[in-house]
Amino acid sequence: IMVFAECRHGVMAPVTSELLGIGRKLANQRQVPLSVAIIGQNIDKYSAPLIAAGADTVILVEHEGLAQFREDIFSKILARIIQEQKPEVVLAGATAIGRDLAPRVSARVKTGLTADCTKLEVDAETKNLRMTRPAFGGNIMATIVCPDNRPQMATVRPGVMQKIKKDTSKKAVVELVTPGFEKNNKYVEVMEVVKTVSDKIDIMDAKILIAGGRGVGSKDNFKLLEDLAEALGGEVASSRASVDAGWTEKDQ
Repeated sequence: IMVFAECRHGVMAPVTSELLGIGRKLANQRQVPLSVAIIGQNIDKYSAPLIAAGADTVILVEHEGLAQFREDIFSKILARIIQEQKPEVVLAGATAIGRDLAPRVSARVKTGLTADCTKLEVDAETKNLRMTRPAFGGNIMATIVCPDNRPQMATVRPGVMQKIKKDTSKKAVVELVTPGFEKNNKYVEVMEVVKTVSDKIDIMDAKILIAGGRGVGSKDNFKLLEDLAEALGGEVASSRASVDAGWTEKDQ
């Protein structure tokens, strides 16, 4: 089982620990090792946390040219690692980076990809990975299998899988991998990164959410939800309809 550890602007994505949690469970069921691949610059510091979160092997691909995410280079590197390591399963977060990277990698290694999974389990008979995700606007849950090609690839929605308790005494193998690319005019060059400034806590990180939708009635009525959230130490979340109506912001 292999997990792609996402690191953006020097910060590890919280979904990585969740992926290692479900990855550890799947690896134990299949009695196979759990590896994690991380690509970037100055990432050796993440080896210990990744091992403590469940990894048996940490694959570090470090280079100054990998400080910023670039889908063309990252997809080539991750595809090469997969072709060399030959994992049964590859997991990535259903984040902006994961949704960009995973389809490119799956095409390179000639396998399928199930996106936005909310449940992963091993079929007791076939040993195939059962990947469940919402379909038809969330009205049904579809379970998808990839019986003929390997690896079985899935992106997993943040916030749905359980992290495992960290074990700081755990030992693991750390492999340093050379990225193996030469700079040329085929690669994208990141000229500037402009971050959105927000004073709100990401609703993915909030412990308490007070959520409203079209039934709230108006933008002014959302003030009631804001007052309640403030009293409870939570954040206000909303449905897409409220955002489309201009009552709330998209990041809510």
